[in-house]
Amino acid sequence: MSLTTRRLLTMLALPAGLVAAVVVAPGAANAAGVSATIKTATTLKVRSAPSQTAKIVGTVRKNQKVTVACVITGQRVTGTVRTTTAWDRIGTGRYVSHAYVQTSGKIPRCAPAAKPAAPRYVVGTVKSADGKVNLRAGASIKSAVAGSVASGAKVDLACSVTGDLVKGTVRATTRWDRTRAGSYISNAYLYSGALPVCAATSTPTPVAPVVNLTPAQFIRAAVPGAQADWRANGVPPSVTIAQAILESGWGRSDLSATSKNYFGIKCQNGGYGKIANGCRTVRTNECTKAGECFVTTASFRTYASQADSFRDHGSFLRSNSRYAGAFAYTKDANNFIKKVWQAGYATDPKYVEKVTGIMQSYDLYQYDTWK
Repeated sequence: MSLTTRRLLTMLALPAGLVAAVVVAPGAANAAGVSATIKTATTLKVRSAPSQTAKIVGTVRKNQKVTVACVITGQRVTGTVRTTTAWDRIGTGRYVSHAYVQTSGKIPRCAPAAKPAAPRYVVGTVKSADGKVNLRAGASIKSAVAGSVASGAKVDLACSVTGDLVKGTVRATTRWDRTRAGSYISNAYLYSGALPVCAATSTPTPVAPVVNLTPAQFIRAAVPGAQADWRANGVPPSVTIAQAILESGWGRSDLSATSKNYFGIKCQNGGYGKIANGCRTVRTNECTKAGECFVTTASFRTYASQADSFRDHGSFLRSNSRYAGAFAYTKDANNFIKKVWQAGYATDPKYVEKVTGIMQSYDLYQYDTWK
């Protein structure tokens, strides 16, 4: 091969090498980041997110050299260099406002964070010849009722678990399906497709012990605490006992059996007062004044004993000014509960009728010791 030919081939090969360098170099530059200088009076806070309200995770000094990986849009900031919504990522979970950064190179945009996949639900159809089907807080017929659905209703189902055996309209099964709202419905009353098994939770809901007291046994156990509450707070014992019966279902509700909470008294911002011993978050069914009900979660007080729950119930009524009118009737149980209801204790229009009916049926007035 002649020298001229070798020179010609070398010259022809050179552009290909240059093209390859142009293609590879930008990737290498981006991986290394862009060099920049911090322009601030003293120090600049490094944040965990592109916002001045985000957690502070460090600082950088005036004129400090940093390597910027990419830029993202965040809170608008006016700094020593510019006013901008750009924030520079200088490490994993570390950001500084570009308003304080000076660089001669162009900073690439940060890749958008991958969006979590939207949860997928299977639509189930309720089929019941037994009336409405209860939604429960757990996969058990002993769990608290969190709502109900009528036959023919459509329910979004997330996953399934194994629970109590139920013989329903569709089948007999131990399968329970968790709904979009987090409550559970027995698959014995559902037509639906296949569902994945629910992931195990790290803090399982406590299982309520079985409570099968007869009415006489329940009342006998409740009298001492109710009378102590009357002496401490002035609530007629007959009212306390009747409300406990109605609200706890004779002590069989999950909240009363597990947490000794017989009146559904809630925690307020994590506070549980001087008588309760803690809080427990459970799913519950709430209703608006318009009568629209929905499943939500709420934090309820827990107690060491039934007597403590009764005493806290009386303290709750006594300390709330809205119920002050009721305490003009501490020796008139029927008017006492009427005033409590009128002050907004319950939205059920038949609440007074139900409570006084229990007091009459079980002669609870006999425990009003002032007689």
